[in-house]
Amino acid sequence: MTAQTEVVDRTAEGTRSGARSRRLGSRLWADRWVYVFLLPTAVLFSAYTIWPIISSWYYSMLDWTGLGSDRSFIGLDNYLEAYHDPLFWSSLSITLLFVVVTVPIRVALALAAALVLNNPRLPFARLFRTALFVPVVTTTAIIGIVAGFVFDPGGGPVNSFLQELGIVDEPIDFLGSPHAALATVMGVHIWKWLGITLVYWLAALQTVPTELYEAAQVDGASRWRAFRHITVPLLRPFTVIIVLLTAVETLQVFDLVLTMTAGGPFFATNVTEVYIYSQAFASSSPRLGYGAALGVLFGIVTLVLALVQAVGLRYVQRTRSAT
Repeated sequence: MTAQTEVVDRTAEGTRSGARSRRLGSRLWADRWVYVFLLPTAVLFSAYTIWPIISSWYYSMLDWTGLGSDRSFIGLDNYLEAYHDPLFWSSLSITLLFVVVTVPIRVALALAAALVLNNPRLPFARLFRTALFVPVVTTTAIIGIVAGFVFDPGGGPVNSFLQELGIVDEPIDFLGSPHAALATVMGVHIWKWLGITLVYWLAALQTVPTELYEAAQVDGASRWRAFRHITVPLLRPFTVIIVLLTAVETLQVFDLVLTMTAGGPFFATNVTEVYIYSQAFASSSPRLGYGAALGVLFGIVTLVLALVQAVGLRYVQRTRSAT
């Protein structure tokens, strides 16, 4: 009796498996055109994202200049060299300093602008929004080159303006001084990407019900009290995501730094991406293997921030569902 039951169960399970396979095949065939149209994207994503990542891991274990076929497998030696490389740690500290300084300023300025531009009674609000967003869609390399002329100590408009007002007696070498170069690049970066953070805040403000402000106004609450007791609590979950998104974006400053200072002067603006580029390509004796190892390490740092972002997103979802 038990043997017969086992045979029946196996037969039923096989029947169910066959039915599931047929249903899966039917669904795949019914959606065949979806996969056909997805195929170019999948091929390009594999060729330009997946394969470069895998090849970087492989190259990071080679002693290779990137030219010719003369290469040797050295295992983790490049990673050990990076661990003892003071310039790598210096570049990483400059990158993190860049994030720590610019992110709070950019988030705060964008929030202030969003609170003003979110007012439906403000005239020309759309024009101001567009004006703040134009730098975002402008090529970063072009902005970096133009900024070099703008901050030029030999007749640049910024120095000329400061001298005409009597603020300074001599021109300031904004991009040639180790003490001013990093702050200047930070300022240009904040101006360049302020618009995208503004969009984040404007989207978040759209979720705040206008009825709450109207009720607060009827109760005699001032704008400050309405902002403090209505806007801030409702925007708190979005703040986590906006800060993390801005931080991840700020790690990618290669093109701006390269065109403005190329990592100088005296490595004052030598962020990690520029240092990787200099080791892998720009050096007189390029070291693609070592540059790939540095890129993998920097990718791990970015991945950690992405994981923090995922945790923050889950926090936002739990907070919204609780309210």
